[in-house]
Amino acid sequence: MDHEFRLLIDGALVAGASSFDVINPALDAPFAQCPKADTAMLEAAIAAAKRAFPAWAAMPMAARGAKVEALAAALEARAPEFAALMTSEQGKPLDQATKEIYGCVFVLRAFAAMRLEPKVLRDEGGNRVTEHRTPLGVVAAITPWNYPMILLANKVGPALMAGNTMVCKPAPTTPLTTLLFGELCKEILPAGVVNTLCDQNELGPALTTHPDIAKISFTGSTATGKKVLASSVDSLKRVTLELGGNDAAIVLDDVDAKFAAGKVFEGAMRNAGQICVAVKRAYVPDTMYDEFCDEMARLAKDMVVDDGANQGAQIGPVQNKLQFDKVSALIEDSKARGTVIAGGEPLDRPGYFIAPTIVRDIDDDAPLVREEQFGPVLPVLSYSDVDELIDRVNGTDYGLGGTVWGKDLTRANQVAARVTSGTVWVNQLMAIDPRIPFRGLKQSGMGTEMGLEGLEEYTQPHVINAVALDAA
Repeated sequence: MDHEFRLLIDGALVAGASSFDVINPALDAPFAQCPKADTAMLEAAIAAAKRAFPAWAAMPMAARGAKVEALAAALEARAPEFAALMTSEQGKPLDQATKEIYGCVFVLRAFAAMRLEPKVLRDEGGNRVTEHRTPLGVVAAITPWNYPMILLANKVGPALMAGNTMVCKPAPTTPLTTLLFGELCKEILPAGVVNTLCDQNELGPALTTHPDIAKISFTGSTATGKKVLASSVDSLKRVTLELGGNDAAIVLDDVDAKFAAGKVFEGAMRNAGQICVAVKRAYVPDTMYDEFCDEMARLAKDMVVDDGANQGAQIGPVQNKLQFDKVSALIEDSKARGTVIAGGEPLDRPGYFIAPTIVRDIDDDAPLVREEQFGPVLPVLSYSDVDELIDRVNGTDYGLGGTVWGKDLTRANQVAARVTSGTVWVNQLMAIDPRIPFRGLKQSGMGTEMGLEGLEEYTQPHVINAVALDAA
């Protein structure tokens, strides 16, 4: 690739202290070079964000909104370029990459339209109490490799609208779309408001422990999220964590088995299963178990697994070799614990391709059921009693999302209310909306993303409690 990628520090696009290869997961081969920041560049980026903060925070919110809207428009104008680059570095099919870019545009515009108005908490007897929302300072935004752009937009939108400045660090396997977004920021935002740095996971501790970082917004694995949280303790930084999930799909007995199988399959295999709220395990009534599993196997065998840049590709590769090896090991383990009825093997070709895999007749304590697989493999389990099922579904350290499928909507809602997850969708898949708060329970995270509440996470409540001088 002939584009010369640069870091963004203090409004300038700069070369890295060194560089590293970016691998196309469909080829298992480098396709571009990424500039790599060192500690001095990290310090420069944080200092630039700190300098830019007072003026950006003082700007009226409507004016900041106009800048964020301009970012959305600039991204929209270059959507095909961003989508093609994303397919090369992330692996997802081009149509899915395109949807992600337009999703980013929608997220940025949704936050650009939000406002934080003062709240009058009391106004009586000459006593007026008002809560204002003030920005925190410099935000460290650390993003993962599965949705590198939309998860960045989920942080950039509220952080900038609240009046903060940012240092953004993408995953080392998908850094380039973030750097391309930095080029838009350079043209639209004041110097230092957004800075983009890339590394190979060396700079994380220096970033998250830095005394001039006021807030960390992290999306990624639960194991890394715990490290991020621990690093915030000394300075009591504000932290938002959106972590792993082991989301269950519950199919009730009044649903057509083939219809439900189609929905669950889509929820499990989108983006090759690499979604925090993807269906990770499916629970199906005994009475329809065989029919459901047969349809899942048929769907898996009909899917086109290919390089995401090729027309007709439906499932791309797993994004990186480490994850490919993890998913492959889970599949191998499941062969001794259950029955593989579709897939079960990597494809015999270059790249990190795994055939969509369905496993039935597997126990709840199998690693494929207990762990977050984050790949194109799904265990299907049976149940006979809903009360027992709820205990099985909730018997996990995770609590991010989940789905319930039922014709009787009242009953489906009642079942959903018993699932201990931050969000449970009924008769729909991953209906994430930037105007609706999104949270994780248990070890799936802390804090709120999206919605007005997510915007408020990037602020400090500031209460002014006033009485007239003659009443003092």
